Amino acid sequence: MSMDAVFKALADPTRRQLLDNLHARNGQTLNALCKEMGMTRQGVSKHLAILEEANLVVTRRRGREKEHYLNPAPIAEIADRWIGKFEQGRLRALADLKKRLEGPSDE
Repeated sequence: MSMDAVFKALADPTRRQLLDNLHARNGQTLNALCKEMGMTRQGVSKHLAILEEANLVVTRRRGREKEHYLNPAPIAEIADRWIGKFEQGRLRALADLKKRLEGPSDE
């Protein structure tokens, strides 16, 4: 899985809405997602294919139905790589400020 595929998948508002729908109710079928999105099966299928390529959606067969599940791991990897490293300095600065404001400890 490449981060480029994840960014591409997240760039589209329709795909973000699909992810939001799966977050609200995981394990939906294509028909259920079509109803929620107000789109054709073909349209939703194309968006789901891109989300599956980015590993943001995984599927499981249950009889004749195919259920779709949100996989948040790729988003967590982006957060760790692109957001986490920028926040570490701020969190360290806040911890240092707290120590200075509270004064010397009794230990």
